[in-house]
Amino acid sequence: MPSKPETRLQELHLTLPAAPKPMAKYKTAVLVGNILYVSGHGPAKIDDKTPLVGRLGENLNTEQGKLCARSVGLNILSTVRTTLGSLDKVKRLVKTLGLVNSTNDFKEQPFVINGFSELMAEIFGEDNGVGARSAIGTNSLPGGIPVEIECIFEVTP
Repeated sequence: MPSKPETRLQELHLTLPAAPKPMAKYKTAVLVGNILYVSGHGPAKIDDKTPLVGRLGENLNTEQGKLCARSVGLNILSTVRTTLGSLDKVKRLVKTLGLVNSTNDFKEQPFVINGFSELMAEIFGEDNGVGARSAIGTNSLPGGIPVEIECIFEVTP
């Protein structure tokens, strides 16, 4: 049986950043019944290798974008934990929408968003951490961030 998500964080030696505050007039997460809607999040500063601004296909490569998407995942996990009190209350990831700030000729958005998806699978397991997903390229994101991700979780009451 796989470890619970909170235990899994410790096993992977991951530390979550402080939960981000809204940058405008919205909530970072809204719980409706047993569904948690998480607003779009950008990357967290986790090390000197993770880009916080940039554009894929211009000044960032796919691997840098993937690291960025993983750091977005850590930010989202922090919001989920703050909202629910524990990651152990997550039953499964239902849907992910990943936006990649990229040039018109950049075609590797799905591989960039894999940084997020692989982290969710590591924390919640293959069955519960992998949900439906879209990975879309866009010409700009707020503050010049490389990746923005929003998602929906099924949770226990």
